[in-house]
Amino acid sequence: MESIKQNTEVKAWKFVKWDVEPLSKLRTSKVYMLREKLNRRQKMSREEKNWLAEKVNTNTYFRTAVPLMGYCFDFLDVLKKYVVNQYGHWSEYYAPDKTSLRAYLCDRVDQIVEI
Repeated sequence: MESIKQNTEVKAWKFVKWDVEPLSKLRTSKVYMLREKLNRRQKMSREEKNWLAEKVNTNTYFRTAVPLMGYCFDFLDVLKKYVVNQYGHWSEYYAPDKTSLRAYLCDRVDQIVEI
């Protein structure tokens, strides 16, 4: 199993049972390059934060990760958990910051609380 590591902490892993391309073939993908950038302890741009907030909140496989071609790229280390009151209902989301979460939600938000 191939993986991206930072201090022995696995940040990407194969999550499907069938054969997939080697992880190295995904090096030009946005998610792979973002994970590498974060592994080098570089900061995300606003565009990258907004992209990540959208990707973790729209995929159906993981709450704090982005799936790509059978691999799971974990971003728990840069995500915060929020509860959002919108239209009288509370929902839970993960995002790098409140600004990226607001950009993802688009509509009226009554309250955002970091957990």
